[in-house]
Amino acid sequence: MYKVLFLHKDFPGQFLHLAQYLARLPGVQVDAMASDPVRELPGVTLHRYRVDIAAHSRPHPYLVRADQAMGRGQTVLAQCALLSQTGYRPDLVIGHNGWGEILYLKDLWPDVPLIGYFEFYYHGVGADVGFDPPAPVNLYHLARVRSLNAHHLLGLAAVDRGVSPTRWQRDLHPPILRQKLALIHDGIDTVTARPGPPHPHILPDGRHLEPGMPLVTYVARDLEPYRGFPILMRAAVDLLRGRPDLHLAIAGGDGVSYGTPPEGGGNWREKLLAEVGDRLPLDRVHFPGTIPHPDFINLMRLSAVHLYLTYPFVLSWSMLEAMACGVSLVASDTAPVTEVVEHGRNGILVPFHDPAAVAAGLGMALDMPAERRQAMRAAARQTVIELCDRDRVALPAWLGMLHREFGLPYVSPPG
Repeated sequence: MYKVLFLHKDFPGQFLHLAQYLARLPGVQVDAMASDPVRELPGVTLHRYRVDIAAHSRPHPYLVRADQAMGRGQTVLAQCALLSQTGYRPDLVIGHNGWGEILYLKDLWPDVPLIGYFEFYYHGVGADVGFDPPAPVNLYHLARVRSLNAHHLLGLAAVDRGVSPTRWQRDLHPPILRQKLALIHDGIDTVTARPGPPHPHILPDGRHLEPGMPLVTYVARDLEPYRGFPILMRAAVDLLRGRPDLHLAIAGGDGVSYGTPPEGGGNWREKLLAEVGDRLPLDRVHFPGTIPHPDFINLMRLSAVHLYLTYPFVLSWSMLEAMACGVSLVASDTAPVTEVVEHGRNGILVPFHDPAAVAAGLGMALDMPAERRQAMRAAARQTVIELCDRDRVALPAWLGMLHREFGLPYVSPPG
């Protein structure tokens, strides 16, 4: 029996498709260890651990993230040591390095291949820091940002192989380290995310978004600056003013996934409504909140145009799934979006910081002749199929690497 152990605090995370597939293979046993698992997968034995932050002297401010990662790594090490005492020994360990879970496993199982997922290497210049608003960054903030990579580098030194999902994310790493990183996307399920007949979407207030309704959509985990929410709200003023039939659906939570809350408290939705709400037709601006994935797919099918904005940061699955659904996409001209979207061919690119240009780009997409719009939608879907389709690209890349380098059996790619 070939044993694979996954480590991700929110399992399955980026390993959803790979773990599901491996769990279906004969002769492969799949286990996973997590502190806050999002879901259990059939055929995967889930081991839970709890992180206890013991009282200790306060670390240097630059080392808070590393301190937390090392604490989590120590907890996972202890939990795996307990598993080892039962006779369990994996043939392969795959884990996300972002929270420190994989840091110390080579000390327990030095001969077991360890693969790490490396999502983002922090930079004080050229990525998210100092991007919005565009401004020089304080010298000591630059030093703090550099220190965020401490546990990232420890993990990269420990693994036998690393994986990054996009070329831009991989190339954020120092050149001497990139040779250890394979470029493999998590995979997009283009069977589920595909064009299809939409059905009405029921809003929290009981109203419906109906098929055929002129509709612009925007979706983010949380409505915050990292994903361009303030830019969207300012662009909406110009966009909706001249289009009395157009509706705008803005889906996402009121928390903070990546940045910081607004100064003075509250959330970014409330702050932006206070800023521009009196200039918006609020009967045509809808906030459905966080929506289940089937509702997201339906919303993409309802959408006349979908907007995706982001800092130079981790690329969202939602943009790729929207493209797989065949949307007319307007997206920010930022990395790693430009790795996927080619202006005029499979989407329209707009400058992130310019609400007027964003509104103009949305207007261009809404007014595009039907034949050109259909060609762009088809190209958007084909791009995702060619770059990161789960069954055609991502899983074969994962399985091929695991077979060639680490002896994983049964590597026939899915149908």
